[in-house]
Amino acid sequence: MNEIIKKRVLNEANHILQTKDTIRSTAKVFDVSKSTVHTDLNQRLKEIDKTLANQINDIFKNHEETKHIRGGEATKEKYKRGNNENKQFTLHDR
Repeated sequence: MNEIIKKRVLNEANHILQTKDTIRSTAKVFDVSKSTVHTDLNQRLKEIDKTLANQINDIFKNHEETKHIRGGEATKEKYKRGNNENKQFTLHDR
């Protein structure tokens, strides 16, 4: 494996361990795509450090189990801010 890629994979993994960030957030921090982070942490990391890969996998499982809560909170905050652009229309409004 290329040393640059190996270094990126380890940096991404350490970032997630420290911050508990999602794949999407991590991709923004490292200026790579979500697919790259996903591949790095689900495939390449296993080749580099299996223990670290298991720790990251546990964090991702937690994200998967709680994503419905985070999504609901985000929607709640959106409507608290008064963003009426995406307001639901009733049948009478159409």
